[in-house]
Amino acid sequence: MPATEAALLDYAHELEALAARLGLEYYPVDFEVVPNNFMMEIAVYGLPVRMPHWSFGVRYIHQLILQGMGNSRIFEVMFPGDPCHAYLVANNSLAENTLVAAHVLGHADFAKNNHLFARFMDMAGGRILQQAAARARGIEAAIRQFGHERVEAVLDAALALEPHIDVDQPLYRERYPDKVTPAAPRTAPGSFQQRYRNLPGELTRERNDAPGSATLPPQPECDLLWFIAQYAPALDAWERDIFLAVREESFYFYPVFACQIMNEGWACYWHARLLREADFLPDDLYVSAIKAHSDVVRPFAAEQQMALAVNPYHLGFSMWEAIIARDGLDTARRICREEDDFGFVRNYLDTTLAEKLGLFVYETHEDGAIKIAARDIHAVREAILAPKYNYGAPRIAATHLNTDGSLDLTHDFKSDGRGLDLGRAERVLDYLARIWRRPVSLTTLSETGHTRVLRR
Repeated sequence: MPATEAALLDYAHELEALAARLGLEYYPVDFEVVPNNFMMEIAVYGLPVRMPHWSFGVRYIHQLILQGMGNSRIFEVMFPGDPCHAYLVANNSLAENTLVAAHVLGHADFAKNNHLFARFMDMAGGRILQQAAARARGIEAAIRQFGHERVEAVLDAALALEPHIDVDQPLYRERYPDKVTPAAPRTAPGSFQQRYRNLPGELTRERNDAPGSATLPPQPECDLLWFIAQYAPALDAWERDIFLAVREESFYFYPVFACQIMNEGWACYWHARLLREADFLPDDLYVSAIKAHSDVVRPFAAEQQMALAVNPYHLGFSMWEAIIARDGLDTARRICREEDDFGFVRNYLDTTLAEKLGLFVYETHEDGAIKIAARDIHAVREAILAPKYNYGAPRIAATHLNTDGSLDLTHDFKSDGRGLDLGRAERVLDYLARIWRRPVSLTTLSETGHTRVLRR
């Protein structure tokens, strides 16, 4: 083992001991130092081993271009679970990787104690990496048996619908009942109703208590991956398994997505505190690590004086520092357990902090000008949270499975508040029609605000 890596592991062990003394609680963390190209693959695939698909190659090229331009740098990737798995980049400096090790311990504490992360652990267990690798092997076996083109068509559709799950439902759901029994009358008929029924010429209707066929779905179903896996009329078992596999991974990723500001800010708070109290670190390493901390939590890029996108590290770190300074660490831990980014930002980003951080809502004009539209705290909060609604995807529901097997989808644009990219919607509909193997329609709005139905 290289001397630098050995020193890093020693520092990581001492940081874990310090974290325990400060009250952090987490599942064991497996640290691994990996080459930069492997870290790139982990970042774009989302998991160390995952189902093969061309879209991940596109993401890899995009990330490579960003990194080459100096606009992106990956310091670490941490996967919550029991144990947690943390990957650090080999060409980071020792100071940077020491900072990252402390940062990971903050993530691990958050993942064990936050309610969303705990809910997924309760539903699916904590061995996501092993499960993902097993699914990847299953898909490779399907490619050998059924051919690359057929398997890729299923993956195209499943991954295109990756964010279309219902996080309020359990991971493992039963199918809808095949039959429905008419509900009993709420109350016995009153005297007036009985007299009305006894009028000459009135017929007494026989009540039919026989079960009838259920309408599918019985209410709009937003969990499209689940609905397709259960009700697509011509899918084979292995095809349904792919949809359920993508759905399970999407459930796994949701807490990371929904708690990004909280989670990154919590990890930044703890890496800063751990480094500050780590008297075993050499002075020069500490100074270099704190410089790296400043780079991570800066509000904007080096030469800029204004940013048009929120840095979740900076915002989350600033909010946790303010909460802990005002209300104490016990209150912060309660918030960490109970909230996601929606509650965190709405309840704890106040006007004073927003003004201190220089937060505002902007609008763009046809001539390319960018102007500040609002500094009102409610508008600022909602602008930060807007990309997070419904996993960042438009709200699409399966609304009717017709007797001929055709499927009706509806864009809930009234509650969604967002239009569709119609070109992209048509491509996704093409993917879906190829595996549904019956007509599929999607009702949405046109660019002019009129109802439009896309059919495949």
